[in-house]
Amino acid sequence: MTPNPIPAQFNDRRRQFTDRLTRRLVMACGLAILLVMLLLFVWLVWVVVPLFASPSISSNNEIALWQTRPAVAIGIDPKQQWGWRIDNQGQGSFIPLDAQPPSAPFPLAHGEVSAYSTSDNSSVLLKSAAGLVLVTADFSQTGKEPRWKFPLGDRPLTVSDPAAKLVSLAHPDEDNWLVAQASAMQVTVSRLQHGQPTLSLGLPVKDLSQLLLAPDGRLLFGLSGNILRVWRLTSNGLVLRDTHTLSQPPRSISLLSGGSSLLIGDDKGVSQWFDIASETGPHLKFIRYFTGADVRSRLFTEAHRRVFATLSPDGELALFASKQDGVIFSRQLAPGVLNAVFAPRGDGLLVERAGRWQHYNLSNPWPDISWRNLLQKVWYENYPQPDYVWQSTAANDDYQGKYSLVPVVVGTLKAAGLAMLFATPLALAAAMYTAWFMSPGLRRWVKPAIEMMGALPSVVIGLIAGLWLAPQLADRLPGVLLLPLILAATLLLCGWASLKLPLKWRKRLCGEGRESWILLPLLLLAGGLSLWLIPLLEHSLFGQGLADRLSGGYQQRNLLIAGVAMGFALVPLVFTLAEDAIFSVPASLGQGSLALGATPWQTLTRVVLPGASAGIFAALMIGFGRALGETMIVLMATGNTPVTEGGLLQGVRSLAANVAIEMPEAAAGSAHYRILFLSALVLLVFTLVVNTLAELVRQRLRQRYGQQEVQG
Repeated sequence: MTPNPIPAQFNDRRRQFTDRLTRRLVMACGLAILLVMLLLFVWLVWVVVPLFASPSISSNNEIALWQTRPAVAIGIDPKQQWGWRIDNQGQGSFIPLDAQPPSAPFPLAHGEVSAYSTSDNSSVLLKSAAGLVLVTADFSQTGKEPRWKFPLGDRPLTVSDPAAKLVSLAHPDEDNWLVAQASAMQVTVSRLQHGQPTLSLGLPVKDLSQLLLAPDGRLLFGLSGNILRVWRLTSNGLVLRDTHTLSQPPRSISLLSGGSSLLIGDDKGVSQWFDIASETGPHLKFIRYFTGADVRSRLFTEAHRRVFATLSPDGELALFASKQDGVIFSRQLAPGVLNAVFAPRGDGLLVERAGRWQHYNLSNPWPDISWRNLLQKVWYENYPQPDYVWQSTAANDDYQGKYSLVPVVVGTLKAAGLAMLFATPLALAAAMYTAWFMSPGLRRWVKPAIEMMGALPSVVIGLIAGLWLAPQLADRLPGVLLLPLILAATLLLCGWASLKLPLKWRKRLCGEGRESWILLPLLLLAGGLSLWLIPLLEHSLFGQGLADRLSGGYQQRNLLIAGVAMGFALVPLVFTLAEDAIFSVPASLGQGSLALGATPWQTLTRVVLPGASAGIFAALMIGFGRALGETMIVLMATGNTPVTEGGLLQGVRSLAANVAIEMPEAAAGSAHYRILFLSALVLLVFTLVVNTLAELVRQRLRQRYGQQEVQG
């Protein structure tokens, strides 16, 4: 009994509804994925963009001073609610920055005084005919008017040198101040502590024009004409460390925050100097001139960041940062400037003109960040030369972090490239052999077994690579480096030997894919001899391994370990996709080629592989994208060292590993935090570019060879 044929006009409404629903559901899911990717991209850009925003300044209030005597020191509290001012008669005043009337002046010293502040402007030393008085402004009482404090007492100290014409103050640690004084014939450095006797160190030096103490109290800078001297402060006295003859007498010298960079202003502009290590210890060295810095203007520095500004009497303000070559911000303010000071956090500016103050809000959260610093070499303080450096510091922006993206980008490309170099030959060779030469029965076992390798978590592979593979490779380094050559030579020798066999033995041993059962033991034997015999011969000849003899040093966890481990993780992915692409080529093409007299190898290379080239290329690009985003293997197997110029046996750090290890320690909203988001954005762009190029090339290959198949 024959079944009833399905009529041609058969129309199942339920099936049509299911097809439409499935089509729309798949489309909605695809659009949702694209929307999520777009939102992720927009979010990353939203976090990163503020890093490169230009500084800005806005006028807040203009405050009347109600005083006519000139100021010798001014300052501002961290919250920018109060300012303080000390005039030349030793009268100190706290002035509200909301334009309210100031409080009555408080006598801090008697007679005409001169003032000398620490680098962060937190302490002021007043010098009068009676001696020295140390004062600080106390803003610790919330909701109350600030007060003056005398850390060393309100009575003048008698350590003052009446003949001293230069004074410098430093506050190296709590309850400990250093005062350097220079007269026409000598320099004296005194240590002041509350309740302790004064300790002084003297050194005969003539005709100093400027004197400057480092904030940590370890160095003393003295300028005499165009001769710059640097003394090192020790318990035994002052030891001359450096002497520099400058091209012309400087107008001023000052120190940036931290005391590592010395700014010297002369007729050419403002130059930067800092210590460089040498065989005889650190020595001061000229680094560069800041472009656009006018030394004729007033120069003042921030308290906690390596930022300084120049402000001319005409009101031209220019901001500079230690990692930038030139002006990062400039603005024309009102003329008549007599004095200026930064807020402690660098987010405000207080300018004094005749009889009034002007308070400005300053927005300059990340002065050291620019595309140049992220992508080019920067000469950091105490480094011997410009370099690419990634070295994050504390969880706030008061310290000079080193955030070059070049080491992590190069590390990502090096690790991914080496992994693909390891995985591509193995995966493609295995895919070609499995899809074309292997017997169907053996293929049903081998293909799932290789695909199961892809189920291994990357953290497990990284753990094995870091704890077991790295020590083993260090002991057998020559054998590992020679292993690819030995395996290739073994394969070529086996191929040559198979051609010398009689036809009867060749069909018996190598027919129907049985050659793998002979090749595998031979390859394992060759690999075992390479990893055992070569290191044994090396130790007998040299007495130590290659890793110990390398002049550049050897890191046990290095790029080679990461390449091998990541390559092992990529082999299943590339193999599966490539094998499916080769196996999907119509069998009629291969059979036609064989029927025309081509050998199996000629058929594979000239017919099958071109037809599967689009899928093979897609497999390689997907594998490369996976290698770019790999995190745990690189993190655990490379030593996580952000270097640019390291070789095969040095450590690296990738973008993904960098984000994973440092994001938990980054303060939300800080420069470190946003640059890690920038690293994630760069990684996302890398992946999108690779996938886009892969898709374009795959479509062109498919179109090209698809047309050839149709014509054939």
